[in-house]
Amino acid sequence: MIAIVDVCSGNLRSVERALQRVGGDVVVTRDPEVVRRADKIVVPGQGAFGVFMRGLDERGLGDALREAIASGRPYLGICLGLQVLFDESEEQGPCAGLGIVRGKVVRLRPGDPKLKVPHMGWNRIFRRPECKPDPLLDGVADGAHVYFVHSFHAVPDDHALVTLEAEHGIPITAAIRRDNLFACQFHPEKSQDVGLQILKNFVGGRT
Repeated sequence: MIAIVDVCSGNLRSVERALQRVGGDVVVTRDPEVVRRADKIVVPGQGAFGVFMRGLDERGLGDALREAIASGRPYLGICLGLQVLFDESEEQGPCAGLGIVRGKVVRLRPGDPKLKVPHMGWNRIFRRPECKPDPLLDGVADGAHVYFVHSFHAVPDDHALVTLEAEHGIPITAAIRRDNLFACQFHPEKSQDVGLQILKNFVGGRT
């Protein structure tokens, strides 16, 4: 069973439908005990960091996520589901995150006035050549296009965690991997065949 954590995110139902489409047995939940019992966990997120963190804390979901990740169960974070793993964010803050991954979430400053913020729309993702192949990216071509919507981006202290990057005037962390944890800044549920392949790999146990 895959628990989709409900923090009233705008992309919640589209993630649920996409996972079901690729064969996932999913339950949408706000119950920390359901998260603790789940075989796999997905945290979608779209909105403001501080509001999202309050939603997790008020429901006791932050501790449940820390415990589930520490236990080795597969975790897939999407957009804010990536960002809240970090120590803190500049958005609505500084605002404390879950502290599972060392580093910060900072405002996207592309440096080129022609490049808009938020970074919204299709962009290419590239594997970092020094990273070993990731099972969630099986069947995903290097340079594939995926869909982004964000104004802040994650900067891990340990850059070796970054498995995918994109460019928007500056390098952007597109995905991180640490053991059982995989999280992406882009939206696989909006990324057509590429995104469905990633979700299919997650559902199929390539975690």
